[in-house]
Amino acid sequence: MKKYIIAAFMAVITNISAQAQSAVDNPYLQCEDTCTHVHGIDLSHYQGQVFWETVGENTKMAYVYLKATEGGDRIDSYFERNIDLAHRYGLKVGSYHFFRPKTPLRKQLENFKTQCLPGEQDLIPMIDVETDAGLPNDEFCDSLLTFLELVEEAYRQKPLVYTFRNFYNKHLIGRIDDYKLMIAMYTQDEPVLADERDILMWQYTSKGRIVGVNGYVDKSRFMGRHSLREIRFRH
Repeated sequence: MKKYIIAAFMAVITNISAQAQSAVDNPYLQCEDTCTHVHGIDLSHYQGQVFWETVGENTKMAYVYLKATEGGDRIDSYFERNIDLAHRYGLKVGSYHFFRPKTPLRKQLENFKTQCLPGEQDLIPMIDVETDAGLPNDEFCDSLLTFLELVEEAYRQKPLVYTFRNFYNKHLIGRIDDYKLMIAMYTQDEPVLADERDILMWQYTSKGRIVGVNGYVDKSRFMGRHSLREIRFRH
């Protein structure tokens, strides 16, 4: 009996070692290869030209959020190409806007609307919130909430809010409770917010790798029992 126990133990150790070596040999082997959550990516011009046919063959990537706009006048130079090809090769697609608190809000909305066309969206719009631009917190939050309401009015559904855990804890506790969250935190442990509110999605790395994308890519996944249907764009 002792021999069998030792043999089984050694087999487990060998398997773990093989998996670890495989992860070293294969830089594309990441969290999505070892769990059952729904995974996706977000992309912008920073990734350059993406080989979407190759990305589409990676069945672990169910969705992609594409940067559409920033502030009042910036349009991502790869957005039109990316959204066309991402659809063509089978990914569920959403668009996001990088929020600039000091830029006129209606100008930002109009900029976003020129790119984020309802007929091209599988997923609800996402607003990327990473800076308060040095504004007092009440003023910053008022600006953000007003913009979120404008986006909701324009698209007839609440947008998803993307932000970092520490930024949320510092600026947004109790301010955006009605909005679903994608939280960025690049650690092994799942994020927990200071107010312990529910997190829909977790961006777990900014240094992910995927065949078809040169360089690093942001990867995210749904938390717990949350699923893709919760962010479907209602047409």
